[in-house]
Amino acid sequence: MKAMSSEPATPLLPYVSVLIPTLNAGRTLDLCLASIRLQDYPRERLQIILADAGSHDNTLDLARQYGVDKIVPNPLKTGEAGKTEAAKAADGEILALIDSDNILPDAHWLSQMVAPFADGSIIASEPLEYTCRPEDPELTRYFALLGMNDPLCFFIGNYDRLCTLSGKWTGLNLETEDCEGWLKVRIQANRPVPTIGANGFLIRKSALTAVNWSPYWFDVDVLRDAARHAPQQVINVAKVKCGIVHLYCRTLDEFARKQERRVRDFLFFSNDRKRVEVPGEKRQKLIGIFKFTLATVTIIPLLLQRAKGARLHPDAAWRMHLPVCAVTLKQYAFGVIRKLLGFKQAPVSRENWRQ
Repeated sequence: MKAMSSEPATPLLPYVSVLIPTLNAGRTLDLCLASIRLQDYPRERLQIILADAGSHDNTLDLARQYGVDKIVPNPLKTGEAGKTEAAKAADGEILALIDSDNILPDAHWLSQMVAPFADGSIIASEPLEYTCRPEDPELTRYFALLGMNDPLCFFIGNYDRLCTLSGKWTGLNLETEDCEGWLKVRIQANRPVPTIGANGFLIRKSALTAVNWSPYWFDVDVLRDAARHAPQQVINVAKVKCGIVHLYCRTLDEFARKQERRVRDFLFFSNDRKRVEVPGEKRQKLIGIFKFTLATVTIIPLLLQRAKGARLHPDAAWRMHLPVCAVTLKQYAFGVIRKLLGFKQAPVSRENWRQ
């Protein structure tokens, strides 16, 4: 008779569902799915779900080629709706929001991101920074170094990735604890919440029970809502000391198109979103908008920031700082003016949209 082993059984790793909204995403999806399949995370503990908004390129062919587990329709077409549809179909105890233009930088990425969930108080995790690779397009490197895809966020102070200009991952004053490979961050409902929630964001599915995430999963509202419904209105999230690649834009024209979509979608959907402003948040935003507008119009502050960035992390990509800020100011100004003049608000059409 075989002797029974006295060693305790190794606990199963959490079952993770990767949620990827797509619409004609073939240009970047190949790299995204390849990086997911290269993970050292057990395949039997991993589920990949695409929520497709009607792609007519090679997106669905790539999904089948890489063995995607589920493909679900996204009739509302937006990325926020796609995340919702994928989440509805998910079987995992942890949901991982990976965009089709994300690349996981190494084979250990998912294991690193899941590790903080061993702490039962952690409800979500997110990479600390964007990975800046020398082979990526200039704009992609610029946004990685800036630590955000919208420079207005820098002036407001509400961002969520390591920023070369500030040396911080957020401009908000948050309570953190260093846990070696990650930071435990205390999120309070009565204080401003950083824009954590996309591009490699992981969250316990159980944490969504009290969160308004359907039919549109608005990234920046998920943690705020979770904190509002938590005991003592406090939650803990992990900022993991790793990065993620975000192939956001290749050209200024592409950036302008995405900024127009971002602004118009925000102005349209903001009418239906019941967001509760916390004390001082509105004032902080208005001051940040004023500083951003003044800096962009006068140019001098932007030149100083560009010089600082190039000194701290030499890269020709810093020359994009001025044009990116100019495009951003133009798109926000046009969007607000249209709304003030009473033009009908509508999201940018996804017809012929391509990632």
